Amino acid sequence: MKFGLLPRIIAAIALGILIGSFSPQWLIQVFATFNGLFGNFLGFAIPLIIIGFIAPGIGSMGKGAGKLLGITTGFAYASTITAGLIAYFSATVLYPILLKNQSFKEFENPEDALLAPFFQVDMPPVMGVMTALLISFTLGLGMAAIKGDTLQNAMNDFRDIIEKLIEKVIIPLLPVHIFGIFANMTQGGQVGAIISVFAKVFVMIIALHLLFLLLQYSAAGSLMKANPLRLMKNMMPAYFTALGTQSSASTIPVTLKQVKKLGAREKVADFSVPLLATIHLSGSTITIVSCAIAVMMLQGQTTSFAEILPFILMLGITMIAAPGVPGGAVMAALGLLESMLGFNETMLALMIALYLAQDSFGTACNVTGDGALTLLSDKASGKEKKLQPQSAVKAG
Repeated sequence: MKFGLLPRIIAAIALGILIGSFSPQWLIQVFATFNGLFGNFLGFAIPLIIIGFIAPGIGSMGKGAGKLLGITTGFAYASTITAGLIAYFSATVLYPILLKNQSFKEFENPEDALLAPFFQVDMPPVMGVMTALLISFTLGLGMAAIKGDTLQNAMNDFRDIIEKLIEKVIIPLLPVHIFGIFANMTQGGQVGAIISVFAKVFVMIIALHLLFLLLQYSAAGSLMKANPLRLMKNMMPAYFTALGTQSSASTIPVTLKQVKKLGAREKVADFSVPLLATIHLSGSTITIVSCAIAVMMLQGQTTSFAEILPFILMLGITMIAAPGVPGGAVMAALGLLESMLGFNETMLALMIALYLAQDSFGTACNVTGDGALTLLSDKASGKEKKLQPQSAVKAG
């Protein structure tokens, strides 16, 4: 029987805590050595991931259906940014209450409690994260502006290579990486507080997902002159399909069927639903921002609105082209977390573990919200000429 990613992550966390509580130091150092190598390779791969997904993603978006493409993309970006802001303000208000008995001082220098690897191998990235982002935007916008397909096809091939790297190498090794991190933190006496944070943050994230869906459908309902709760109820088959499959792509047929039942024009739904499955990740953004602030609090760090706003704005762009594999959103966000919020290897590993523990719920929020945005796009676009359905889709 083949286990999915989520069961493997949960098993890795549980085994890490168990083995880290009694294993000799040399065994923990073996996994610490693996973590060092894997972490360095991840740092090397991050700029490649950014270019491989953002550049062709932006380039292909410029070849859609004009007005409706612009409207739908605008709604998707606005939704994602709003989700990030709600997550930030909710975390700053609720975390001091939810985590009030949590002692953060022991995490100010977490590396001091961790065992060092036996050796390290430097794997410097070919460029910095911001350089990769600028190259991605330059190439993507350029490919969208010109008529030639040569570079677009080359970038699509490069994207396929990077997706294989994530799907066949990085994602399968993540449970081992997370196992090593939790085993090391257990022997350092840190894991109890972290597990407590996991549970409380998880509850807040699910509540924010549902609240944001209500806001999205309230906006759509006001234009449709319909009850938002009724609209949400009609989208529940899509929500639970995404919850089970953990994939926006697998849920598209269900999402399309339910959106058309809500009253969206067929040609608009055929165009917008697959497009939004690719570019609209409001649920994933809520999770990433909420988890990032929780991890920073574990480290004894704080962040101001002036610091988090640029991160959320960039995250909204990065989410448009997040790789199409489970956990792809957080993999695409690692570069921003590292460059804009100063995350180190341990903080990135905690982010990955926190995110993957609820990835299916984030995907369900993304997909269900697509219905509301399709209704908004339908109303805002008015009469539109021939539209070609989009085919590029992703996992959550």
